[in-house]
Amino acid sequence: MSNPGGAGMTTDQLKARYVGTGHADMSKHEWLSNQHRDTYASILGHADQLLYYATAENESMGRVRLNLLHKMIQPCGPPPPTKDVDKILEQQLEQQQQEDN
Repeated sequence: MSNPGGAGMTTDQLKARYVGTGHADMSKHEWLSNQHRDTYASILGHADQLLYYATAENESMGRVRLNLLHKMIQPCGPPPPTKDVDKILEQQLEQQQQEDN
């Protein structure tokens, strides 16, 4: 039995159906990258939107398509450095040992 409009669907069901809905451990960078990739994919999938962007940028449709495909690799730039808790603790211990000596 289907749910019209998605009424009564749990978050697990939504996540299984729609990949971009994310999860609790998703970082802001991952979420934003998914949003940008979805936008680029939508533009690439609709020829009229692609033509609009090509006209606005004064480029050919093929060049705009290529540029959008390149942007999909890292749409928001490289990911931010992660905070490795173990590494930070090791550095603090080393600093304390140096201060004690």
